[in-house]
Amino acid sequence: MNLLLQAYRDPQSVRRLGPSQWDLLVRQARHANLLGRLYLRLQAAGVEDDIPERPRNHLLSGAQMAGEQRHAIRREARFLREALEPLGIPVILLKGAAYVAGALPAAQGRLFSDVDILLPKARLADAESALQLKGWISSATDDYDQRYYRRWMHELPAMRHVFRGSALDVHHTILPPTARLKPDAKLLIEAAVPLPDLPGVSTLSLPDLILHSASHLFHEGEPDNLLRDLTDLDLLLRHLARDPAAWDVLVHRAEQLQLAGPLRLALRYCHRMLDTPLPERVQARTRCLEGGIRQKLLDAMYARVLRPQHPSTADALTPLARRSLYIRAHWLRMPPLLLAYHLAHKAVLPARQETHPLSTEQVALPADVKKAA
Repeated sequence: MNLLLQAYRDPQSVRRLGPSQWDLLVRQARHANLLGRLYLRLQAAGVEDDIPERPRNHLLSGAQMAGEQRHAIRREARFLREALEPLGIPVILLKGAAYVAGALPAAQGRLFSDVDILLPKARLADAESALQLKGWISSATDDYDQRYYRRWMHELPAMRHVFRGSALDVHHTILPPTARLKPDAKLLIEAAVPLPDLPGVSTLSLPDLILHSASHLFHEGEPDNLLRDLTDLDLLLRHLARDPAAWDVLVHRAEQLQLAGPLRLALRYCHRMLDTPLPERVQARTRCLEGGIRQKLLDAMYARVLRPQHPSTADALTPLARRSLYIRAHWLRMPPLLLAYHLAHKAVLPARQETHPLSTEQVALPADVKKAA
């Protein structure tokens, strides 16, 4: 029983819930990292007074935590600007941090585990050195993981501040260079939008934020936050829809960045699951593969992983759907030889000796794998 999706789509439905259903709703929302967002949605719908005391305390706690994180995100953005501005390196916020800094509706009730930024690839080494001097250090201690991120991924190994404990992901593009889709990061950086109240800090443009969210969601192999990310997209698309002409801009931008596929899936599942309003000409794009076997398989998989990952929403095929999602994500990110090598290393080879967390020592690869990369 997917009480969370029902309550999100139709807040008035919570008036009919009994105590056991409220308990289950809170558990589902917690698993989906949507406690705060659900509370704000119910509040906006005028049903806050219909929430029993104990469920309301849990939901309100999620909303308050999200509010505290908003202040923390803006503070971290200023620290990042102070670290990188002397080198002339722009700070471009991505995902949740961008929603907060840009005061977008998708910031409502949003919880975070880290801050994501986008930098020009040519400035990565300078940026990493500057960040290290300000207290951010790499959290990857294994030589292979360092190699994996630096050679094949779209970001540096995750960093964490030694005093504040804040987590940072430094991207140089939005999908791995080894992925089948290759959006041009220069186009994203050129279209970045400065934030008037945070001088020296920018976000991606609204169409690019939507495309990044879509590409991240439909290349991700971990289902825990997929429903939350789908609600991000729903809120971003509703915000975009204030200008009817913006739909054509979004579609054109997706084609320009080679992200038409992720956008089509985002529009399809937002409309199906969250009733996101779409113009008819845009809906037509989501139906272009309606009868194909590939689309039917994707529908069967995403119908199960775009749920709260709580036992109450699972069926007999949910474990298979989760495994299929994991395989699909890796297949999209890596060519076959590299994928085989990576999975073999993780599954078979013994753990490598830990080195200094900032080590960049490289691991020798077979010649055929180097070519594949």
